[in-house]
Amino acid sequence: MRGEKRTHVGTACAAHWLGRKQQTLRSWACLEDGPIRPIRINGRLAWPVDAIRRLMGVEGIQ
Repeated sequence: MRGEKRTHVGTACAAHWLGRKQQTLRSWACLEDGPIRPIRINGRLAWPVDAIRRLMGVEGIQ
């Protein structure tokens, strides 16, 4: 995650960083009940890196 330049990442990458299964993140998106919300780009989920950092408690770390 350190040095990440992208503003959004795919579900597999976000799940890896958060230590969750991909299906958990898909469930959060579908039910809109998770701690972070993705955007959809051409039908695919894109998870905001800044929200992932906040959730992990590493906001200021690049």
